[in-house]
Amino acid sequence: MKRTPRFGEPDPAELARLLPAPGDPELPRDRHRQLEDAFMAQIQHPQVTTAGEPPAEPRPARGRLRRPLLIGVPAALALAGVAVVALSATGGPGATEPTPVAAPVVAIQPGSNVALASTVEHIADAAGRGALPTPRPDQFIYVKSEVSYTTTYVNADTDTSRTLVQPLHTREVWLSPDGHKGWLDEPGYQPEGGITLDSDITRNSYDETKALPTDPDALLKKIYARASGESDRNQQAFTTIGDIVGEQVVPARIAAALYRAAARIPGVVVVPHSQDAAGRDGIALARLDPATGERIEWIFDRNTYAYLGSRGVQITAAGDAEPGTVTERTAILGRAVVDAQKVRPAASGRAS
Repeated sequence: MKRTPRFGEPDPAELARLLPAPGDPELPRDRHRQLEDAFMAQIQHPQVTTAGEPPAEPRPARGRLRRPLLIGVPAALALAGVAVVALSATGGPGATEPTPVAAPVVAIQPGSNVALASTVEHIADAAGRGALPTPRPDQFIYVKSEVSYTTTYVNADTDTSRTLVQPLHTREVWLSPDGHKGWLDEPGYQPEGGITLDSDITRNSYDETKALPTDPDALLKKIYARASGESDRNQQAFTTIGDIVGEQVVPARIAAALYRAAARIPGVVVVPHSQDAAGRDGIALARLDPATGERIEWIFDRNTYAYLGSRGVQITAAGDAEPGTVTERTAILGRAVVDAQKVRPAASGRAS
């Protein structure tokens, strides 16, 4: 799946100059796409700047986050900005991140749209009764979650890859309502103490989200207007809504409208059983990405219909990931409005 780089598109002429002419015969189409996806993901999520300092990301990446590590890639790709990371003797990623583990494999639950309308109404009604406070401009939105995402190792020399997942770990974000300021603390995956999220980019901020229409059809039209022409616009719309409800404080009426809008996206189904990163079982709204064979599931408490977290499940085989492979897991552990960056709610105190 192509991804739009966060920090600007690479110049095609410059890449053409850096990359060698294709060999004869050319790479198979699937192999070419695999390297391209890994390259584009690395541009989106660079690990260090040329000065060796962690970069300031415009928004905390989640859900779609992948951390492909290219082993033995052509030198021209390295010159173009792709980090080349060697595996340790034990097959792990080295000392910078916890050693990834084998991805869980679950029985694939069939999805259906038979109960979609009624399920979405329950979810929207629960969201519409939300009671989180409205943040002041000088406050921060705090979200704590438990997460695990896919890590793919690609060895260009042997033309092989390994799909593993990160161990479950804590992730905390602080976001200003206007989206210009923020902080991410993700021990083991970011520098000690966290990194800044300060940026001029404000997509999916609280202020932008609260301005969305409460009519589901009008809201979905605005969501579709954000889609690029590079991939399935229905999947892009589903992903956009998932990003908003997953790591943001959303005004109650807007949250209700977002779920009702999601039900209007072709391909959205109800999955009767799904499990978040905290092991909580729930009912899910889900959509299969036809380009990747991965189904993203938003999980809700089956009694209160509160949002619990999300899960990605590979429905069709992709590389070494067999059907049923869990590609990502998240669980929301807390949402709040706090007075300052790095301050945790209530008795949790200030982050170090």
